[in-house]
Amino acid sequence: MDHLPIQTSGSALLLVSHHLCPYVQRAAIALAEKGVPFERVNIDLADKPRWFLEISPLGKVPLLCIRHSDGNQDILFESSVICEYLEETQDGHRLHPADALTRARHRGWMEFGSSILSDLWVYETTQDRMQLEAKRQVLASKFATIETELRSGPYFAGDSFSMVDAVFAPIFRYFDVFDAIGDSGILAGLPSVQAWRTALSERPSVKAAVGPDYADRLMAFLKRHDAVLLQQPSVSAA
Repeated sequence: MDHLPIQTSGSALLLVSHHLCPYVQRAAIALAEKGVPFERVNIDLADKPRWFLEISPLGKVPLLCIRHSDGNQDILFESSVICEYLEETQDGHRLHPADALTRARHRGWMEFGSSILSDLWVYETTQDRMQLEAKRQVLASKFATIETELRSGPYFAGDSFSMVDAVFAPIFRYFDVFDAIGDSGILAGLPSVQAWRTALSERPSVKAAVGPDYADRLMAFLKRHDAVLLQQPSVSAA
């Protein structure tokens, strides 16, 4: 039987990861914002190790392995659960507002971000041009909705980086690669969204959430899926 990777740094937390997964990035960002030492191991989701399948109820990343001094460990799955656990148990930067109503609204926008990720999955993998255009319009509409919610910046709630920012930073990272392919027009005419995107890209925790080869890996992923996105002309050229 395969074994859980051996810890090398003495950290009590191990994040089981994938190079491209945006949900893993949420957890990595939250850990970095909290200043919590952790280890990270990436797995191949196309060839999942046996040890991973034995501890992941859904067969998905991220997992957070919490190692105890007695040699036992607990496993948390689902990025939202992991992030909430970190918020409740770790000191450092607070990622949720203190006010209950504002906190609930933030959680709603986090779910809105998850719906965008679902749309992006179709947008980046589809081989159908009509479906690509339909998702492009859906995404543009959702970002236009966000534009009306943003205020002074630089982050979602102003000066304080929050869990909503941790959700949207991996979303905007996709567009760094998409923009190199062509201008989709999805974020066009949305100055507050664009400013938010820029602020998030400069955050150290966001930068550290992926490896330096992220863009190359995402391009390789698109090519493996024969994504029509790669042949899509830019909106400005259409």
